[in-house]
Amino acid sequence: MSGTDPSTTDLRDPEQLLGRRGWRGGVRALFAAAAVVALAATGGTGFLAQTTALEQQRAIETTTALTEAADLEPDQLTVGDDILRSRVAGAADDALGDARAVAVSAAGKADAADLQATLAQLEAHALIEPTRVYDLMKVAKDQSAEVAAAVAEFDRLEAERLAAEQAAREAAARLAAEQATAERAAAERDAPSSPRAPAGTPAPPGNPSEAQAIARDMIAARYGWGEDQFGCLVAVWSYESGWRVNASNPSGAYGIPQALPGSKMSSHGADWQTNAATQISWGIDYIAGRYGNPCGAWAHIQSVGWY
Repeated sequence: MSGTDPSTTDLRDPEQLLGRRGWRGGVRALFAAAAVVALAATGGTGFLAQTTALEQQRAIETTTALTEAADLEPDQLTVGDDILRSRVAGAADDALGDARAVAVSAAGKADAADLQATLAQLEAHALIEPTRVYDLMKVAKDQSAEVAAAVAEFDRLEAERLAAEQAAREAAARLAAEQATAERAAAERDAPSSPRAPAGTPAPPGNPSEAQAIARDMIAARYGWGEDQFGCLVAVWSYESGWRVNASNPSGAYGIPQALPGSKMSSHGADWQTNAATQISWGIDYIAGRYGNPCGAWAHIQSVGWY
C-alpha cells in the first residue's frame, strides 16, 4: 500500500489520467473475473439452491464494490471521464488562443496554412478523443513556433528595407541641396552685369521684403491665395532669385521669377527689367498657369530642382 494520504492527493494532469486507462482496464478485468469465480463457486458445489436471499444480496454488493474499486487510481483518487474531458477542453482552449494569435500575426508575412488547418481540427476538440486532442495540441505548438520564426524574419528584413530607403532619400536630398548651392554660386560668379535701368523707370525695391509685400497683396487680389500660398511663393523665389529684380544667370533667366528669357515679362509691362510689380505680375500668372499655385511650384522644385 502507498503511504499517500488520500485526503491530500494532488489531481493529475489529463495526459497522466489517459496513461492510467490501461491500468484501470486491467483492474476491471481482474475484479470481474474474481466476481464470476465467486458466483460460480456457490453454484458448482450444489449449494446454490440453499443460498439465502441475504447471501445473494451480499454477492451482489461484493460485485458492485469490486467494480467501483476498478475506478480508483493507485493513489485512491477517483477521476471520471467528465473531469478528464473538462481538463482536456481547458487545455485545448488555451492552445487555440495561443495558436490563433500567431496565425493572425502571420497575415501578409508568412505562410500559416498548415497551422490554420490544425486549428480547424482542434476547434472540434469536444468531438475528438482526448489522446487525439493532445496530439493536435502538440502539432499546433510546433507549427506556431515555425510561423512565429518566419514572421520575426519578415519583420527584420522589412525594417532593414525601410531603413535603407530612408537613408537613400536623405542622401539624395543632401546631394540635391549641395548641387543647387554649387550651381547658384557658379551662376552668381559668372552672371553678366545687371542691365542698366532705362532713364525715368522706377528703382527696384530696396530689399526683398518690399517685393514680397507687393506679391502678398497681388496674389490675394488676383487669385485669392492666402498666407499658405504666399509662404510657398516666398520659398520659390527665394530659391530662384533671392527676390532680386536684377537677378540673372548664364542661361538668360532674369528677374524675381527668373523668366527665361527675361523678355517674356514684357507682356506685363515695358519696365520688366526694373519693376518688381511687373515681374511679380508675370511670375504669378506663370505659376498659376503651369502649377496651379505657388505650393505646386515649390513641390516641383523640391522634386527636380527647378520650376
